[in-house]
Amino acid sequence: MGVFLSSFVNKIDKKGRVSVPAPFRAVLGAEAAGIVVFPSLQHEALEGCSTAHLELLSQSLEKQDLPSDVFDLIETTIFGGSVSLTFDGEGRITLPQHLTMSIGVTEEVAFVGRRKTFQLWNPAKLVAHETAARAKAKAQEISLSKIIAAVAHGAGGAG
Repeated sequence: MGVFLSSFVNKIDKKGRVSVPAPFRAVLGAEAAGIVVFPSLQHEALEGCSTAHLELLSQSLEKQDLPSDVFDLIETTIFGGSVSLTFDGEGRITLPQHLTMSIGVTEEVAFVGRRKTFQLWNPAKLVAHETAARAKAKAQEISLSKIIAAVAHGAGGAG
């Protein structure tokens, strides 16, 4: 499986349908019937992924010795809050109104690649989030070369 890259802003029609960006559908694969979304635990956004990725998360949870309260939080917030959205013949999904309201989108939604997952944002809120993230990354002197060098030297750090 490839990675979800880039950002796209797509219009939501009057029926709540929005086209999932073609590059994202390509990463999901031709056999994918749709996507899974759930409210982000960290941002005013929706998290999106393939059903296979959510199954991988489930398998990973089974292999960990998590405290029961943490396990319960993950099951309640991620699995309980997830909605499976099927593609129509044109690669669109219908976003449930309770989810669009939760992130403040009405006319447009931004899809943001995050490697193995992606997010859906209110476009204006995404701009503010990206601006703050870039400033924070700059302040912490995060760079690709440092990340690669840290892994090559066994440190595994991002700074």
